[in-house]
Amino acid sequence: MNAPLAIPTLGPLRDARGRSKRKLRVSLTDRCNLQCLYCMPEHPKWLPREQILRRDELVRLVRLFVTELGVREIRLTGGEPLLRRDVVDIVAELHALRGLGLERIAMTSNAARLAPVAADLRRAGLDDINISIDSITPARFRELTNGDIAPVQAGIVAARAAGLTVKLNSVAIRGYNDDELLPLLRWAYTQDLPLRFIEFMPLDGRGFWNREKVIEQAEILAMARQAFTVTPLPRTAEPADYVLLDGRFRLGIIPTISNPFCSSCDRVRLSATGELYACLFSAAGRDLKTPLREGADDQALASAIRQHIWHKEAGYAERSGYVERPITMHRLGG
Repeated sequence: MNAPLAIPTLGPLRDARGRSKRKLRVSLTDRCNLQCLYCMPEHPKWLPREQILRRDELVRLVRLFVTELGVREIRLTGGEPLLRRDVVDIVAELHALRGLGLERIAMTSNAARLAPVAADLRRAGLDDINISIDSITPARFRELTNGDIAPVQAGIVAARAAGLTVKLNSVAIRGYNDDELLPLLRWAYTQDLPLRFIEFMPLDGRGFWNREKVIEQAEILAMARQAFTVTPLPRTAEPADYVLLDGRFRLGIIPTISNPFCSSCDRVRLSATGELYACLFSAAGRDLKTPLREGADDQALASAIRQHIWHKEAGYAERSGYVERPITMHRLGG
């Protein structure tokens, strides 16, 4: 019988299944100004601000991931990251880590508050932004998010004008926006805005996920073929599969349910409260905030991170179905 592999103490961050981690997703806050069905509980209870990582704590942890653990890309999430009053300062302080190995700073946002700060974010060092938009129809958008679409569209315009690379993300849910997918795709195509459809995952804040609500990759492609010539593109290390529409527009589909990409997953997540999650579907995380505030040095924190990530699960591919856990998506970050 082979002896268990030893947890590495040096080199890039990796798990026992041989997957290296180059990407860290950092949730800046649990708060959000929208209420999307697949993310936010019907009656959310915001955490006290003292439970949220302070900027200095967040930057210290990110620095550790970059300098000691080989992370090269950071994505700021939420909740809604633009609700952090110091979000531009956070981006600027992360930008200072580029000389230490950081290569990319990205953000995922609903863009409702993006227009006034898009240029500031770009100047601070933000490279690109993924914008969540599940319908292009104002009435349906409001049904899905309890918000207005006009500020989101203004945010998209401002981000492009500022020089940010913009991509759109849309969660496809049967019975909620299935009739909106093709109109959204046609709009993105005419605007030349890269779009990714995401299969509805069993992580919603209200517990209404079921398999019947999932619109699978094959069905999305069939929908696209109603209006475009669809040419498959080679698989990459990204979570999305891509096709080319009419020879010029890249459409991505993230097939987490029908064709999980877990075997090549290269990302880990840090919650707004400083918990490290090895997998989006993990039932529990590793608390880094407590040792951080109790004075742990970088070596102790790095060791705790390596231990937690080493035991990362195989992922949704191994254990499908609804995930029961105390943390919800608006605290963990998508």
